[in-house]
Amino acid sequence: MATSDKPTRIAVTPGDGIGPDVIQQSLRVLEHLRQQYELALEWDVFDWPSTEWHRRNGDMMPADAMTTLAGYDAILLGALGDPGPSRNAHRYVLSDSISLSPLLQMRKGFDQWVCERPAHQLKGARQYLADPRAADTDMLVIRENSEGEYVGQGGRLRQGRPGEIATQTEIFTRFATERIIRFGFERARKRAGERREAGKPCTFDNPDGERLESQVCLITKRNALRHWGDMYTEVFAEIAKDYPDVATHHELVDAACMKFVQAPWAFDVVVASNLQGDILTDLAAVISGGLGVAPSCNLNPDDRSQPSMFEPTHGSAPDIAGQNKADPTAMLFTTARMLDWLGEQRPELARAGEALYNAVAADLATHGHEQRSTVEVGDSVLAAL
Repeated sequence: MATSDKPTRIAVTPGDGIGPDVIQQSLRVLEHLRQQYELALEWDVFDWPSTEWHRRNGDMMPADAMTTLAGYDAILLGALGDPGPSRNAHRYVLSDSISLSPLLQMRKGFDQWVCERPAHQLKGARQYLADPRAADTDMLVIRENSEGEYVGQGGRLRQGRPGEIATQTEIFTRFATERIIRFGFERARKRAGERREAGKPCTFDNPDGERLESQVCLITKRNALRHWGDMYTEVFAEIAKDYPDVATHHELVDAACMKFVQAPWAFDVVVASNLQGDILTDLAAVISGGLGVAPSCNLNPDDRSQPSMFEPTHGSAPDIAGQNKADPTAMLFTTARMLDWLGEQRPELARAGEALYNAVAADLATHGHEQRSTVEVGDSVLAAL
């Protein structure tokens, strides 16, 4: 963990496809911010995890990779997956279960139990909803990141034969349920305070008819997945008693998908399981303007000695890798979110993160409808800074 006399250290892992392209723009910006704000900030760039590392070494990253990463305050990841291009029939291709496995290793190994993805419409980004009220969308989707549907419990019996059986077991603990729901309420209360300070308060309906300044919506599929769904519901009701200033709501995941499109402005903070949150966050990203502008944060709020990991929501886009065509906007927003997170302990990093966010948002508002190269976007953001 960074202290006042110790620099904040970032492990930079560009990964596959367009990952190195967009990461390079983040490094340009970080170097500028380091000088502009006199930041005690250092980073090292690793060529793993990546498909190329697997091609050369038979694994996505070294055996001691987690030990190495544990020495950093944050991890900035570009993208993982098929390095492409798909037109090359002889390219080295791995299954998603292998190429994306480092994500699960980092999330579980560093107990990054919160995945946060904001969703609000950005000027200059593509707008997919015609309803003008969509401009008021400002939600934060919080995904439980440590257990649930992605624990990897199960197996395949008689694999490849007609009688094959595959099992996939979901695991939910009360401990993880309580901490993710409470985190959602804390975030809702914090967001309400920030809106109030900015002079932009808003209100949400509570089930008793009272209008409150924040809301937490719990997502389950308790009508079909009753065991964990009922536990989530019961814990949600218990924790809500500690937050009488926060409105509560519940949606089944299929109805939530529909309402994300029908009325996304009606949501504030959304809490969901690992799989359901994974799906909902991609949908929320499209509401924001697409995966090309959507950041993602994998956080361990309990233990700052463990690195949190920051990545854009988009994939590796192999067909345009290395061609100076990838839009680095999501990567730059992700870098701003990383600085904001690190800035909770070092205010100067938070100020740099805010400056970067504002510069990227201003660039998007002015040039979002233009076709620009990767480097041109980076140049424009640097000029704005």
